[in-house]
Amino acid sequence: MEYFIQQLLNGLTLGSIYGLIAIGYTMVYGIVGMINFAHGDVFMLGGFAALIVYLVLTSIFIGLPVAVILLIMMVVAMLVVSLWNWVIERVAYRPLRGSFRLAPLITAIGMSIVLSNFIQVAQGPRNKPIPALVRDVYTVAGISVSLKQILILVITAVLLAVFWYIVKFTALGRAQRATEQDRKMAALLGINVDRTISITFIMGAALAAVAGTMYLMYYGVASFTDGFTPGVKAFTAAVLGGIGSLPGAVLGGVMIGLIESLWSAYFTIAYKDVATFAILAFVLIFKPTGILGRPEVEKV
Repeated sequence: MEYFIQQLLNGLTLGSIYGLIAIGYTMVYGIVGMINFAHGDVFMLGGFAALIVYLVLTSIFIGLPVAVILLIMMVVAMLVVSLWNWVIERVAYRPLRGSFRLAPLITAIGMSIVLSNFIQVAQGPRNKPIPALVRDVYTVAGISVSLKQILILVITAVLLAVFWYIVKFTALGRAQRATEQDRKMAALLGINVDRTISITFIMGAALAAVAGTMYLMYYGVASFTDGFTPGVKAFTAAVLGGIGSLPGAVLGGVMIGLIESLWSAYFTIAYKDVATFAILAFVLIFKPTGILGRPEVEKV
């Protein structure tokens, strides 16, 4: 039983990271109706931004508390990655918004390749390790709980609550929901649709930067290839939970994390990705909109 609970905790931790990335997918799709396949590489960029901040801080300010280092890493990564995603939206996506549906998709794949190769050239192809930032481990009833796992779970819960509140109860959230329903009517009612979409990209990038920072803290290594696999799994989580639903994105991420962790614990690790996508296919056969997704109403 202790081993099972340990794997549940590991799955929740990994799933929380997937969930934060998945929120970016689901917010952009809900409002713009496109899949931003560069979002996984935006997450990877957040990890590298946090890595560079860590290296700068530890070389200049020796003895700085770990909590302060982590906070600065997270804030700077959010700022850098949000600015980068804003530029991507303005340069690569906005000009194609009225084009045929495949054009933004192809552009998103192109931006993913650009980001990945840019980091490979700028930072080199080798993995970039860092020392363990958080080492504390607590043992409760035979179960090991690390402080970094607690931090990841708490930060995910807080950010989900904050963003859910913003979407549901603020003027920005109302503008986002109106833009999601009908962009033309929202513009006629005085909503700045372009600004709303740009802010949505910024919000998704900020969450991806937090996920990238936590991924770096948890695994202690950054690589230019980190954007692909977590990005695909986060997109899978968004679809599984119901793309367009913030709680669904996190629920899907947690489910993907639990499936991976439990499968790796009790079966061969080589097939954990097969199990993940097989369960996704099974769920979508019986509930095509995802677990918490709503059926799309086609306007005629």
